[in-house]
Parts: sequence; structure tokens; C-alpha cells
Amino acid sequence: MYTKQLRIAALAERFPQRAFTSLAHNIDAQWLKTAYLMTRRDGAVGIDGQTADDFANDFEANIQRLLEAAKSGHYRAPPVRRVHIPKGDGRTTRPIGIPTFEDKVLQRAVVALLEPLYEHDFLDGSYGFRPGRSAHQAIKTVWDDLSSMGGGWVIDLDIQAFFDTIDHQHLRAFLQQRVKDGVILRLIGKWLKAGVLDAGQWQKGEVGSPQGGVISPLLANVYLHHVLDEWFEKDVKPRLRGRAFSVRFADDAVLAFSNEADARKVLEVLPKRFARFGLTLHPTKTRLVRFRPHRELRAETFDFLGFTHYWGKSRRGRWIIKQKTAKDRFKRSLRKISLWCRANRHLPLQVQHLHLCRKVQGHFAYYGICNNGRALQVFRFRVIWYWIKWLSRRSQKGWITWEKAGQLLARLPLPRARVVHRWSF
Repeated sequence: MYTKQLRIAALAERFPQRAFTSLAHNIDAQWLKTAYLMTRRDGAVGIDGQTADDFANDFEANIQRLLEAAKSGHYRAPPVRRVHIPKGDGRTTRPIGIPTFEDKVLQRAVVALLEPLYEHDFLDGSYGFRPGRSAHQAIKTVWDDLSSMGGGWVIDLDIQAFFDTIDHQHLRAFLQQRVKDGVILRLIGKWLKAGVLDAGQWQKGEVGSPQGGVISPLLANVYLHHVLDEWFEKDVKPRLRGRAFSVRFADDAVLAFSNEADARKVLEVLPKRFARFGLTLHPTKTRLVRFRPHRELRAETFDFLGFTHYWGKSRRGRWIIKQKTAKDRFKRSLRKISLWCRANRHLPLQVQHLHLCRKVQGHFAYYGICNNGRALQVFRFRVIWYWIKWLSRRSQKGWITWEKAGQLLARLPLPRARVVHRWSF
């Protein structure tokens, strides 16, 4: 697979304006086997209940059958199973679509085919679901560029129900600018039209791409590359008076400007631009932030990828941009841990300790950045507090006191708060 991907990437670089008509021939039995190895085995099952082990029971036959169905056009994309997971506020939910395991393997194969082609086209400001790129790189880019500009005016951009409102007609038009292989386009069209099965009721897929599908992130990147990234870079920036940059991670984006008039002009045009492609900006969450340090006026803040960006003083008394865990993410993480401690307080202490250590380490692995040490320490303290709280309710007697809790924590300590990601300007 890797050799073929290199060949596709070289062709994409050599012919930046060409729409490729012959790509599906790269997908063979070995390609599908590699896609199978790249697919999670422990993921949730689709509507057919098939697991990775079920698929592996007759592996060679299943691979050959899947390949022939995809190439001949007889493959029928099953509806995705819809589940609802709670959002950060704890009151609303986010719909997630879970494809069948066979669908995941075939989608992974198509993503591996198109990824090297579009990696040449995607711009540097795009970070979401791309190989070799991460959320922390996007956060660092925002920090670097805003620091070099000395702050500015930031458009905190929020697209309302993006994955559910992607226009299929526009998406096909965007895809056909680079891909005109009938087999690939037919497969993508089937996945878009497959619909969802929600509480036993089938809903036709007329718009949108189910969030949770393997191919959905790539389709979302293609869509927003044309709607936002390319438009901002080629049409907007040449008309601005000052400096500007954009950073996007999937459907989360910030646009920053050194000139206030530029920012207000773009903010006025953005809703019209997105409406042209069937998208809507959130009326209250999309806002213009004056992000500059001021001695008398308190500077505004904005959230991006789980971090609140704000101005603060360094140890030497200089104004610098700092980042801390966003309040909604902080509360959501603690709420999950509290619910886990409540539901599993009957388990042996060593088992609880092992699970909590993993949860705390996972939190530090993402939120452990410079200038966020206090939030990490508070998080660790609150985790300990919830753990002791629910341990004390193992029985009506309240078997654990704070003195015993100290002895327990000395024997089974939780990981210390630590900075994992460091960067400086």
C-alpha cells in the first residue's frame, strides 16, 4: 500500500489541476487486508452486529467478496447505527453514526487511496484528521502566530451541525475536481445515501455525512478546504490591509487579523459564504474577540480545541499568551470520573486505582501544556476528592475517613500533574 500511496502523491504533485480517472485499480486484496489491519478491532458494532472476530473467521473469502462487490458496483452500503453521546454541557447529545465492520474496512481502503492525493491540496492551516498532524500542533500554530502579531482580532468560528448539513451536491462537485473514478465516486455516493438507523427507524441520507464514519473526516476536510481554507487564502487575504491567518481542526476554526476593519469585514461576509454551500454559522457562538493585552481593560478570551486562550504576565512581567483547560471540558472530564467512581466503587481498590491512573494520565497527556499547571493540579485534587467521596459511601457506615484516605493515597498515589507539551516564543 505504501508504495502505491507514494506513487499517487507524486502524481498529485506533478498534476495539481488534474482530475484522476483511474484510481480504483490500486485497491486489490492486499490493499483491503492492510485496511483491515488499520481498522480498530474493539470498536462498536454496526446494525448487523458483526465484530472483527466474525469477519476474521472466514477472512480470505470475506476480503475477496468485499473486493468483488466494490469493483463490480454490487456493494450495498448498509445504514449506520445512530447513537447519542452527551455533550460537554451534560444536557444535549451529539449524534454519532457507527458503520458495520465491513463498511469500516472498505471506507478505510478508500481513505488510504484518497489521502495522499488530497494531502497535496490541503493547506498548512488545516490540522484535523490528517497524517502527521495533531490538535497540539494547531494550538501551537495559533499561539505562535498570535504572539508574533502581538495579538489582534480573532473570529471564533462555530458551524452549526456541520456534519449533519453537508450538501451532497456541492460535495460531489468538490470531489470531481480531483477524482473522476466511477468506482470511487459510486462508493462515496452510496455511503452518503445509506442513511441512519435511529431507534429502529430508518432515515434517508439526503444531506450530511454521519459523524463517526471512517470516511467522514476526509469528506469534511475536502468540503471545508474549498468552502473556507482555499477561499480565505486566495480570495480574502490578498484584499486585507494587515496580516491574517486561519487555523482549522475539522469543523473548529479560528481566523485572526492584525487589523480590526479587516476582521469586521470578513465577519460580515462569512455567513453569506457559508450559506452559499448550505452551512450555517452559530449565531451566538461565532463571535469577534478583541484579543490584545491592555493594562486597564480586561482582554477577551476565546476557546479552541479544549483550551481557553488569554493574555497574562510572565515571570519577567511581560505580556504573553497563556492557555488553560476550558471550563466546559474541565467540568465534563470531572463529571465522567465522578460517574465512574460512583458506578465502580464496589471494585477492589487496586483495580479502581489502576483505572483512575489511566484516566488522569490521559487527561494530562492532552491538557499538560505550559502555563496550565494550576488547572492540572486542581483536576488531580478533584479526582482524589470524588474517589474518596464515593469510597466513603461503600456502606452506610462510611468506612473511610480523611485520615484513612491519606494512608490510602500514600499507598496508592495518583499521577502527579506534569507538562507534556512544551513550546516557547
